[in-house]
Amino acid sequence: MSIDLHYWPTPNGWKISIALEEMGLPYKVHYVNIGAGDQFEPAFLKIAPNNRMPAIVDPDGPDGAPISIFESGAILQYLARKTGQFGGATERERVAVEQWLMWQMGGLGPMAGQAHHFLKYAPSMDPPQDLPYAKDRYRNETARLLGVLDRQLARHEYVAGDFYSIADLAIWPWASLWEGQEQTLEDKPNLKRWLDVVAAREAVQSGCALGADKRSDVKTDRAAQKVLFGQRD
Repeated sequence: MSIDLHYWPTPNGWKISIALEEMGLPYKVHYVNIGAGDQFEPAFLKIAPNNRMPAIVDPDGPDGAPISIFESGAILQYLARKTGQFGGATERERVAVEQWLMWQMGGLGPMAGQAHHFLKYAPSMDPPQDLPYAKDRYRNETARLLGVLDRQLARHEYVAGDFYSIADLAIWPWASLWEGQEQTLEDKPNLKRWLDVVAAREAVQSGCALGADKRSDVKTDRAAQKVLFGQRD
């Protein structure tokens, strides 16, 4: 049975579209236009009470009963357990995968997201919010985290070890946007290698292409800015 994927083409959304493609799971897409405020609709809030996508509904959940899941990290862990793929083959591997997944959820995702906001979007708001301290703070913290990742990838082919996992699926969408975070790869050769290797995977390309034509330019879309940046009426 197809999994219902509630999705919008963002780094967090890509994590799950890529995972579903990698795992070969059938799915049906329900677009949640976050710039239009779809994430606040009552029907979606029943699935994702934190009004954030992605979310999934699996009609073939535990014991054959449907289950809805929000938070991209939790979805990835669930799908890895369901399919027996990309979660690590041993307890030691599973621990490695989970710690790097948590690193992304608590570190790279939030910090890179704030870097995108203050470097790209806040200066284009009305009125402009060009805040040097915030820009430096999140640019520098993202640089630190990417340095951590580069050093890990100097020791292993993939993030959690010499095997592809949901840790890679979670981290790659954010790390791949390094230019928008005003980062450089000149001093991160291992990160560059890994970014290219993952980007070459067919499932990654398919997952990132999902709904790409639906994205708008938030830098110029004032209505979307009000919804996304907490300025709703």
